[in-house]
Amino acid sequence: MPERLNVLFLPHPVKPSMFNPWGTDVVKAVQDRHNIQILDYDQPLAPQFNGIDAVIDHGGSAGTREMVDAATDARLWQILGTGFDHFDLEYWKTKGIPIANCPGQFSAVALAECAMMFILMLTRQYPVARAVLDKGELYEPMALELEGVKLGLIGFGASGIELARRAKPFGMEISAIEIREVSAAEREEFGLSFVGTPDDLEKVVAESDILSLHLHLNSETHHIIDARMLGLMKPTAHIINVARGALIDEEALTQALLDGTIGGAGIDAYSQEPPDLTSPFFGLSNVIATPHTAGVTDGTSRKRAQCAADNVDRIAAGLEPLYRIDLD
Repeated sequence: MPERLNVLFLPHPVKPSMFNPWGTDVVKAVQDRHNIQILDYDQPLAPQFNGIDAVIDHGGSAGTREMVDAATDARLWQILGTGFDHFDLEYWKTKGIPIANCPGQFSAVALAECAMMFILMLTRQYPVARAVLDKGELYEPMALELEGVKLGLIGFGASGIELARRAKPFGMEISAIEIREVSAAEREEFGLSFVGTPDDLEKVVAESDILSLHLHLNSETHHIIDARMLGLMKPTAHIINVARGALIDEEALTQALLDGTIGGAGIDAYSQEPPDLTSPFFGLSNVIATPHTAGVTDGTSRKRAQCAADNVDRIAAGLEPLYRIDLD
């Protein structure tokens, strides 16, 4: 019989309202097989970690050094999220606790749906259309049909694949940049007209009518879309980011939009969060902006909760957790 473990869930430290559904889904996924507690930020922290076998950390942003120092019995630190650029990974590594995340496949559908929404809203010029309607007028603006429109995917991992799956039925011409080998079967399934390596980035940036980013943030991808890359884009092209804000040089993006160097942007993630809403970026009629909610869906919450619960089960059975991020 697998061991029944003591699990501690760390809710979001500043937004308790996020407990439902993120926390409630974790409790539902874990409670039948293990003992689960919820960290109380109003009580002394260290005692709450006594005897805890596994910690589930909302987004990786809840955990502190004080907490991991106290988690001397922990055999798993599970991040309930994909990105960990804001997580103090090097310090956690010194504790010898296996650290895992919930990688892209658990939020890929949600991110792809948000990117598809941006594509449709930008090509239909939704902010302009609503302004026309608010004036009591009709029949403007002119929209762009998606059939034959060139979609460039920078990154063809889980969310890039799911966006291609949704864009293909619209008749879009899809290109991708990816570091791994994309098989012939994948190219056919998702209707890819071109697959290139990072060396082909400029080609895809220059040829795309819509450019969508699906990358992890690291030293190599930071500001991968800078002023020079934006200058390569068509003046009618749109850029979409549902990944990490710092993939784009945001000052350069704002200037490109103001100058008419590119056609528009759909942005869900920002270098600074929350972003500076006084920036002229947020007043532009060719910008669709959302508050980092691309992955905030009921489906993502359930899938991530199950991912975390499965890893707790693996620890209980004496197995290695999946999706470890602490291994070099």
